[in-house]
Amino acid sequence: MNKNGQDGEVTDLPFRAVAGAPPGAQVLALSALLDRARGHDRDAYAPMRPSFHHLISVRSGRLDCSVDFGEHTLDAGAWLWVRPGQILQFRSDLAAAGGTVVLFPSGVLDPATAKAAGVDRPALRTAPLYPRDDAPRRTLDLLVDEYGRLADLPLETHMEVVRHLLSVLLLRLAHERGGPGDDERGSEPFLRFQQAVERDFARSHRVEDYAARLGYSVRTLTRASRADAGCGAKHFIDERVLLEARRLLVHTDLATSAVGERLGFPQATAFTRFFRTRTGETPAAFRARYRNAP
Repeated sequence: MNKNGQDGEVTDLPFRAVAGAPPGAQVLALSALLDRARGHDRDAYAPMRPSFHHLISVRSGRLDCSVDFGEHTLDAGAWLWVRPGQILQFRSDLAAAGGTVVLFPSGVLDPATAKAAGVDRPALRTAPLYPRDDAPRRTLDLLVDEYGRLADLPLETHMEVVRHLLSVLLLRLAHERGGPGDDERGSEPFLRFQQAVERDFARSHRVEDYAARLGYSVRTLTRASRADAGCGAKHFIDERVLLEARRLLVHTDLATSAVGERLGFPQATAFTRFFRTRTGETPAAFRARYRNAP
């Protein structure tokens, strides 16, 4: 086991219902994540790659965590939305922070809500959010209260009420300035390009390939990417490849050559050249530096 708490592959975490709880979304106190982890025979503080969303709200105290190599300190009033596939690690005592976490798979929402809230689109960046008013907090209070009233309604009705309250909460958060929705609003060419890159970044690193598949010109994709992501289309692809390279280098024991192969590089030297050009260090040096950090 290395100093970041992982032993071999990072834990891919499927969505599992808590015993005795209804299926769908789960609404828990932050401290309850400790019991949930023990119930699934895993370390709550080890890095994980959940296949479902974590919506975290801190009411008191402080929670330190990392998401895809970004370190975050969440204090009172902070929210953090972690998407499926991102690597999440809690770095401070979960019992020392008061707050709530809502766990939910993307499929729990109706398609219209999922689209409006950008639930199924990867986030361009993840950062704490401090809402402008208390509407999200009040909605979360209603959700917490309703989730705890399982016996008050028939199960199907209870699940629908929870789903609708979660929908309201996500729609409000997605349209906060600086919130997840800021990343999701954009031109149709960019949104299609973003989805295609997420799906195919390990198979193609060329803007021309994406343009041909999507029916746009390279120029259109480059303009759309600059307008909505602040960088050109090629840079956008490379950043996604680089993120996955970092994930695999730090959170798995794959040889660097195998990491490159998994990401679509035909030769180990090509991967090393790509990584060093964009980070200033070799893949092996990056892995050693990160794993040896205190």
